[in-house]
Amino acid sequence: LQYILSIFPYESLGFDLTVEHLVSIGYPQELLNFVYDPSFPTRGLVFDSMYGNLLKVDAYGNILVCAHGFNFMRGPETRELYPNKFIQRDDTERFYILNTLFNLPETYLLACLVDFFTNCDRYTSCETGFKDGDLFMSYKSMFQDVRDAVDWVHFKGSLKEKTVENLEKYVVKDAKLPLLLSRMKEVAKVFLATNSDYQYTDVSFFLWFHSGPSGSVGTTHRPWQSYFDLILVDARKPVFFGEGTVLRQVDTTTGRLKIGTYTGPLQYGIVYSGGSSDIVCDLLGAKGKDILYIGDHIFGDILKSKKRQGWRTFLVIPELAQELHVWTDKSSLFEELQSLDIFLAELYKHLDSSSNERPDISSIQRRIKKVTHDMDMCYGMMGSLFRSGSRQTLFASQVMRYADLYAASFINLLYYPFSYLFRAAHVLMPHESTVEHAHVDVGDMESPMATRNRRSTNGSSSYPGSHGPIFL
Repeated sequence: LQYILSIFPYESLGFDLTVEHLVSIGYPQELLNFVYDPSFPTRGLVFDSMYGNLLKVDAYGNILVCAHGFNFMRGPETRELYPNKFIQRDDTERFYILNTLFNLPETYLLACLVDFFTNCDRYTSCETGFKDGDLFMSYKSMFQDVRDAVDWVHFKGSLKEKTVENLEKYVVKDAKLPLLLSRMKEVAKVFLATNSDYQYTDVSFFLWFHSGPSGSVGTTHRPWQSYFDLILVDARKPVFFGEGTVLRQVDTTTGRLKIGTYTGPLQYGIVYSGGSSDIVCDLLGAKGKDILYIGDHIFGDILKSKKRQGWRTFLVIPELAQELHVWTDKSSLFEELQSLDIFLAELYKHLDSSSNERPDISSIQRRIKKVTHDMDMCYGMMGSLFRSGSRQTLFASQVMRYADLYAASFINLLYYPFSYLFRAAHVLMPHESTVEHAHVDVGDMESPMATRNRRSTNGSSSYPGSHGPIFL
């Protein structure tokens, strides 16, 4: 909710409260000296609970970056633990994907803890954990403690209470929000489904809609509830997209739930608790692809709504603003990387399987590695959210697969007519993007499947020989 409707930089608060909870259950007091550094973590990293490593991987599980604490491991070191620089991502007992915005402080805390226990003289570092005398703590146990602490802070701790006490500090408002919702409501039905309870939602939305200079956009005195046709709190996503929970009505005066299951039609001004995506469709009279669902959680929002309901999806990626800035500001690095790839292919262009010549590509490989590292460092210590050099990350592949639209903010919809047809750019497969139509000779009568003697583009640099191209 917070990341969709505003920039909500309270990672530092969540980090501090999680550390305090770990200390309260017996972790060393020195942890209280940790200070959150937002330049280190990025979303989509995988934590290996066996070796305590943070891994940046691609869609297939190939390791792009490996860090033990704040020590970035080189290729030979990585291969000692992962012989093929590859992991089985479906081994969820061992590998945990840190995909959400709320995982960012957790990611940094895991790195801090591994770094602390690896380098502190009181502890003996082991391959799968650390020892304090006769006591052994595995990285798996440490990870579970962190997971439990994060859940405690969010569900039982004081995170929301402290946030509400100082909303002006943690919430950056956008005066265009009420304007966009008003325009959306003129042409369609707008619903809100949040995992937050009513009291927290009410306080947050009051700030978003009613603070600011008198007369400015968004300072009209209409209730925030009037911007929505349907409001659901306590949604419990991703369960919401499956069996859901009992639909109940909220007493907006007390914030308490009324007894019994709500079975009536959609009523203006009523706030509901629980429910499911099926109930949303029934109340709004909508079917799957009639709905554009906006969320910031790649799994709990986008993947589940897409796979279970067939809803259209809009993923909010706040980091995209910085990603685009670096992408344009440092475009020369990516262009150099492309040039190096072309030059590498040129070395093999006139060779085939009968050739004994082995071009020396070591200098090009070193330069590719250097340029890739320089590109990554422009984004932060863990590099770009979407790529490492020319290779896309796991997170990027999930965005491409499950999000129909994505942007840094859904406020961007304000700049498009609601009749606008969003169409994805035509994506070519490698054999389509590297071979020109006019240059492929398959014979006058034979089909490409029938002929065994195909000749390809003479000037193409995407594969070595002039026969039988292999596409990656």
